[in-house]
Amino acid sequence: MTSIERSLSQDDFNRFATVSGDNNPIHVDPDFSARTRFGRTVSHGMLLYTVLWGMIQKQYPGACQISQSLMFPNPAYAGEMHRFSLVETASLGNSRVLTTQVTRVADNAMVLDGQTEIALP
Repeated sequence: MTSIERSLSQDDFNRFATVSGDNNPIHVDPDFSARTRFGRTVSHGMLLYTVLWGMIQKQYPGACQISQSLMFPNPAYAGEMHRFSLVETASLGNSRVLTTQVTRVADNAMVLDGQTEIALP
């Protein structure tokens, strides 16, 4: 298992929105988000996965993604510490299957639960 802890800021959300084109106000507009059931902005799911993908690239340099399956059972808020984790669950020739998870450190709530298959160079 490989894991890191880090938080993402509202600036991270805003920059990801600019790069991705996903300007949904739930991610970038604190006034709008305050009136939703979340009460504040929430991370883009793919921003969370991007951190995991960076970890994958460090552990498996040059890996290419074959498939992924992601669920987002709880919101991830700006400024909260999260634990990003990878666990290799299968080795199939030159491919690997990894469990990908992100949990909120404060209460251990799962904010991303998934699986990724990668091909090694």
